[in-house]
Amino acid sequence: MKQHGLSYNSRKALMVNLGDAAGGEVANLLSQMAAEIEELRRTKVNVTKIVPGNTFDSMDDHLIEEPV
Repeated sequence: MKQHGLSYNSRKALMVNLGDAAGGEVANLLSQMAAEIEELRRTKVNVTKIVPGNTFDSMDDHLIEEPV
């Protein structure tokens, strides 16, 4: 499993510049966010809308959805 977190030097720099408590909180928050982003990327699915055939030719332009 990939470790999500800051390096020792980055964590230490946060703690020195922000203080031990605040620097630790920021480092932990960044680690949690990185883990959550990775989880979202891993579990992402593409959704394709299915519409009936040529019954709404004038609406075709409105039904096209760009991927996010």
